[in-house]
Amino acid sequence: MKRVVIKVGSAVLTEQNRVAKERMAALVELIAKVREKGVEVVLVSSGAVAAGYTLCKLDKSVVSNRQALASIGQPKLISMYQKKFERYNLIVSQILLTADDFDSRKRTYHAKCAVETLLQQGVVPIINENDVTATEELVFGDNDQLSAHVAYYFDAELLVILSDIDAYYDKDPNRYDDAKPLKVVSDIPKEELEAECTPNGTFATGGIVTKLKAADFLLKRGRRLFLASGFDLDDAYSFLIEGHHKGGTLFSGAN
Repeated sequence: MKRVVIKVGSAVLTEQNRVAKERMAALVELIAKVREKGVEVVLVSSGAVAAGYTLCKLDKSVVSNRQALASIGQPKLISMYQKKFERYNLIVSQILLTADDFDSRKRTYHAKCAVETLLQQGVVPIINENDVTATEELVFGDNDQLSAHVAYYFDAELLVILSDIDAYYDKDPNRYDDAKPLKVVSDIPKEELEAECTPNGTFATGGIVTKLKAADFLLKRGRRLFLASGFDLDDAYSFLIEGHHKGGTLFSGAN
């Protein structure tokens, strides 16, 4: 494995209306150790709105306020990442994308060239959706879909989603005590993909449905997705560092 995209959502990165610094530090350490194995890492990170809210208490239910909070929080979020990556002598960069950037071959190509150059220089690109201008995406979009596009168009072999959802279960674990996690999934039922999104957390925009859609997008294009807990990174360490699938769900083709 030469290149992975790691996506972390707001449910993991935020706590009590602020950025969860300890979880961010743990994530950065994981990325540093993955890179030590010679694997390039692109990070797709949520959290800009939450970071902005720590500086300016605007009503998050108003779209223009969320756009403003994203604008305020994006540089703060990157600054926090910079400080934590510096401990491992790693440089980070910021790339803000929208869905439109993947609708244009020219724009996709230029974005990919920038990512390739950054990775060649040992930089960790940190990608987020441009929530200030992507109004519709801010309301209905999510970084699960963005990260799937990043993984595919920027030639990553694997997308890792670190979430408050630790795996894909055979039934809703919040409703059924006997729900069991599925270890490997090669096909996702259509009704699951069309279910209503049920995001958790104040700043979250996704839920299991958006993760399944991201997995479906990659499965249809011969790529893999690994879903695991972002609160406890043991399963991510086992899979990425030790090559052992202990927990979490791997979405991979039958072949």
